[in-house]
This record gives sequence, C-alpha cells and structure tokens, in this order.
Amino acid sequence: MGQVTVNGRILEAALPSALDEFLRAQGHLPRSVVVELNGEAVPPSEFPRHTVKEGDRLEIVRIVAGG
Repeated sequence: MGQVTVNGRILEAALPSALDEFLRAQGHLPRSVVVELNGEAVPPSEFPRHTVKEGDRLEIVRIVAGG
C-alpha cells in the first residue's frame, strides 16, 4: 500500500501498479478518462507502460459524451 494524490485528494492504493490497473481499481474504465501523471498527459495507449508509484500526483478527468 502507498499514497498518491488523485485530483487533489490523498488516496491509499496498492502500489506500484500499472496505470491501467490503477484506474480499474479506482472504478474507471481506462478508455473513458483523460489522465495527467506528475504533470504530463498520458495517452490511453500508453497506460499499461506507466507505473503509478508512492507519491505520484494524478489528475483524472472522465470523458462525457453529449450534444
């Protein structure tokens, strides 16, 4: 277990974790969110290649369709 900051809130999570697995554990579908990890945007195709570690900062925005 470790702590990360998600959207300004400190969260306890099983770390380290691949970004796509971390998102699923938090109840997000990886293809339905936009993610910034430590100040850098991460394309969804690269989620499995990025690891969320203790002390990381994430901004997660859910994509909503509308019209």
